[in-house]
Amino acid sequence: MSDATETYRVLGIGLGIGEPESALVERALAAAGLGPGELRGFRISRKSLDARRSGGSRRLRFVVHVDLVVTKGHRSPAFDRALRAGRVVRAPASGSLVVSNRHETVSVARVAVVGSGPAGLFAALALALSGAEVDLFERGPSLRERGRALARFDRTRVPDPERNLLFGEGGAGTYSDGKLYTRVDDPLEIPILEALVACGAPTEILYDARAHIGTDRLHRILPRLRERLEAEGVRLHFGVRVDGWTVRGETPARVVSLRTPAGEAPCDAVVLAPGHSARDTWRALARDGLVVEPKPFQLGVRVEHPQRLVDVDRHGTGPEAALLGPASYSLLCRSDGGTPATYSFCMCPGGQIVASVSRPEFLCTNGMSNSRHSSPFANAAIVTTLGPREFGTGAFDGVALQERIEQAAFEAGGSDYTAPAQRVPDFLAAREGVGPLRTSYRFGVRPGRVDRLLPDLVRSALVRALVRFDHSIPGFAGPEAVMVGVETRSSGPVRLPRDRETFRAAGFANVFPCGEGAGWAGGIMSAAIDGARAAQALLRFGIGGASPTSPERTRVRRAD
Repeated sequence: MSDATETYRVLGIGLGIGEPESALVERALAAAGLGPGELRGFRISRKSLDARRSGGSRRLRFVVHVDLVVTKGHRSPAFDRALRAGRVVRAPASGSLVVSNRHETVSVARVAVVGSGPAGLFAALALALSGAEVDLFERGPSLRERGRALARFDRTRVPDPERNLLFGEGGAGTYSDGKLYTRVDDPLEIPILEALVACGAPTEILYDARAHIGTDRLHRILPRLRERLEAEGVRLHFGVRVDGWTVRGETPARVVSLRTPAGEAPCDAVVLAPGHSARDTWRALARDGLVVEPKPFQLGVRVEHPQRLVDVDRHGTGPEAALLGPASYSLLCRSDGGTPATYSFCMCPGGQIVASVSRPEFLCTNGMSNSRHSSPFANAAIVTTLGPREFGTGAFDGVALQERIEQAAFEAGGSDYTAPAQRVPDFLAAREGVGPLRTSYRFGVRPGRVDRLLPDLVRSALVRALVRFDHSIPGFAGPEAVMVGVETRSSGPVRLPRDRETFRAAGFANVFPCGEGAGWAGGIMSAAIDGARAAQALLRFGIGGASPTSPERTRVRRAD
């Protein structure tokens, strides 16, 4: 937007299923009281499906917010009425990944970014675009080698601790849906999405309220993002695990190098984005002085249904439904008394369930789907939240609980990555189920007592929620619904406390924790935003300064 223009957002424009988006221009101008000659620019800012029932019937349509660019200072009686009525509001300003007012200590600094998930990738990009010297360290391999390692796991059922679905280029999100919808409203969201579009993502992610790239598309986008990072001067080091760091003993402490199997890696600052499954990294850095706190995390199961069951409930059976593709859902059962809230997370329409494994003899399930959603199954995590009150106040007590449940799930499936599975009616009745069970999980399932793998509080919360969800989607708790394995890694169970403003880790002058593995995000977009924010804090406030006195302890922002 130029200095001579300003942008306003027109809210709630209706668009029929199958209608061309060009119809939005005329409707938005009419709602804003503007004529075509007064329009200087137009873009869709948000588009969501309205599938609500009204009076027993359903009328599918899209609800769209659009941004209109007009001459700065434009006013007319009709436009002023639209502003007063709330149909039109001033559009929020878009941010930038670039920081122009860098602190003087950054000009010659060498910044190490640890982790190549969304937080690490966009921290590295923000740093490089702003002129910093960046080394990005990733314990896992680049995407191609990572794919080969996963193919070997599929053939042999022997996981590689360093090359798997959780570690490698792109982080754990590389083998998920690539969901980009978030509850975070942040000026950095648009520049991050624009960076992904420039690397090959569909332009719809800029405004789709349920933006989804797909695992297959992510695998084409990530190499292009890597090329952009390298073009900006970022040095990428794949297959280099950080086992600790060397600290110069002053107050606050300063990290002067990272310890890796290949030797010491000198650095002037560290952006720490380790991912939600970097358990050994957390422990190693805690031994070297990093403050680690327990935090609440989500625990539950993967539930799978025939996709047609979800489609019929969400979209109906009319001709418009066929134009929409596989349907999704987002369900919530609020807390009641001593029973915590339970909700669906990472819902994968037309997807499949995968083994989210980084260590031998542990089993956790997750979901993914490709851009075409071609599977006949729909799956989602159904999770509730446990905190230190339930699992203990030690820094790694939540990790210990995750590991106990994952080991029990591995054994319950037969100790070969076959997953224990249980029909939802059997889970509700706390009884042994029988096969055969048809699911999308490629290693196969074995009838078992999934209910016995979960803590009592989690089990009771899921029972209450599943009954409630069956009222929302008839058949959700029916005989076609199957629980597969356990879902223990929807979020990390630790937090690395940091200063609210500078993002510096407690007790350190030059360590900036961010993303899911640091306990400050809960999804691809929120992690990417948090990584970019951490990088920008480093650029603005520099390296050094007093030890943080106000470590932030806000709720992790979840994506779904």
